[in-house]
Parts: sequence; C-alpha cells; structure tokens
Amino acid sequence: MNTKLIAIGEKIKGLDPVAALAYLAAAYPGKIVFSTSFGWEDQVITHMIFANDLPIEVFTLETGRLFPETYYVWNRTLEVYKKPIHAYFPQADALQKMVDSKGPSSFYESVENRKECCGIRKLEPLRRALKGNELWVTGIRAEQSLNRTDMIDLEWDEQNQLIKFHPIFGWSLDEVKAYIKKHNIVYNTLHDKGFPSIGCAPCTRAVREGEDFRAGRWWWEDQSKKECGLHATQ
Repeated sequence: MNTKLIAIGEKIKGLDPVAALAYLAAAYPGKIVFSTSFGWEDQVITHMIFANDLPIEVFTLETGRLFPETYYVWNRTLEVYKKPIHAYFPQADALQKMVDSKGPSSFYESVENRKECCGIRKLEPLRRALKGNELWVTGIRAEQSLNRTDMIDLEWDEQNQLIKFHPIFGWSLDEVKAYIKKHNIVYNTLHDKGFPSIGCAPCTRAVREGEDFRAGRWWWEDQSKKECGLHATQ
C-alpha cells in the first residue's frame, strides 16, 4: 500500500485541489466519496466537486442532533447545486436502546457514554457510507488540531481500509474564507459566532478568544485528544 500511495502522490503532486480530485475520480470511478458536515472546509470541497461536475459521491452523517443552522446550509446547498447529498442515519434499534436505557443526554455523564453515542450516531453510519469504496475525501486541515499535525494529505486509513485524501490540508483558515467569499459559497453562520468546528448541537459550543480550535467540542471532557473517532490517527 505504501508503494501505491507513493505512486498516487506522485500523480497529484503539484496539482491544485480540483485537478487532484478530478484525477482521483477518474482513477477510482464509482469508488470515491466525500463526507461533509457542512462546515467551512466541507463547503469549499463540495463546491469544487459540484461546480466542476466531478463524479464523486457526497454524503453526510445525519446524527439527529444537528444545529438548525446546519440544516439550513444543507438545504441551501441542495438548492444551489441541484445535486444529491446522501444522508446516513443511525440504526434505529441501537439508538432507541441507548436512549431507552440512558436517556437522551447520557453523553454528558462519562467519556464512555459519549463515545457510545458517537459510535451509534456517527461511526456505524460512516462504516456503511464507506463500504465498498476505495478512496475517502475529507475537509481536514493541518492546523485544525494538534492531533492532526502529524497527518499528511494522502494516507492509508487502516481503520476503514481505504485511502484518504485531504485536498485542502495545507490551507489556512484565511484561505478557506477567501475561497468562500470569491465563489459566494453558502456557509454556516455559526462560524461568525465563534464556532470554528460545528458538530452535534449538544456537544458543540462557541470558542472563546485564545482557546484551542477544538475547545468547543465536548468541552466538559478533561482530555487532550477530543476526537470522535471519525479520523482516528494511526
């Protein structure tokens, strides 16, 4: 796999994100997908895919606990590009069992409970979304988290057994904002209210000045690695 990654990396080396995505879409026809949570970065990549008619399936994880602003961006994106965004929902039986036994807010009670909720609402649906695919495109940027500084833009995802590509990995937040402004891309207005990272509504708050980028995610937990497991480091 290392040899294959090196070969792919050589092919897309020096290409802009759209050209790199176009090459990968041709190299993995019907086997390449992009996951969006409708944040700044994901809206940029969605625009790149839809505006250039790239044959890459776009999907999202509908956890059932998203912000109203997120649903607005989702709907507006469909209206603007007239292209589908596939939604993956939690398995009803597993979700009902958890809520029946622990209530709707068990994730506040312990890290274990929070990870259980993330597992049901996000990780299991993600596995279904990725099944049968060979390449997963994401909106990850290097500066978003200390846990991501050791990552590279093209990597092997051992957990999901496929290649991951982060087309705007090296972009700064200013570059992301400039691209959104230039192309008049709809974005989540929570970003203007101090939300750099937007997930489920009960688990996300605005970040105060001077706080870490991801301080607003699972803020009640006292731990250095606050990831839900979607992009587990190898």
